[in-house]
Amino acid sequence: MLVGDEGGGPVDPDVSVFDVEARRERVWDIVAVIAAGGAIGGAARYLLNQAVPSSDFPWATFIENVTGCFLLGALMVYLLDVWPPNRYLRPFLGVGVLGGFTTFSAYTVETRGLLAEGRGPAAMTYLFGSLLVGLAGTWLGITTARAITRETR
Repeated sequence: MLVGDEGGGPVDPDVSVFDVEARRERVWDIVAVIAAGGAIGGAARYLLNQAVPSSDFPWATFIENVTGCFLLGALMVYLLDVWPPNRYLRPFLGVGVLGGFTTFSAYTVETRGLLAEGRGPAAMTYLFGSLLVGLAGTWLGITTARAITRETR
């Protein structure tokens, strides 16, 4: 039985009822996996920030978030439809690596900064453009992963 089956709520295929019952005893392994992934994702974000030259528009954060959306869309296809359930993959890759790589907190701070500088059109372009392109990136990641998995079956 999967978590969520009994109450009609969302089902997480990586978590069984037995995992929930043993949660207090087994939480530190997940925390460690997320921390390791976060360190990798954060380091990748730092390197991208160093590689993208500064400009009047926060391109590095835009690229990080859109790329992260694409990768998360593709990852969910593999985690939910292709690979067998694994206790550590989703926390490591989804929460840790991609959570450390993307930075929606910087996105909001940079939007506020653009507004504070009196650059309303740039702020609105960044605010809504990031959202729209991020959603498109997620859709493209899902579509690409599904096409790749269809070809390899």
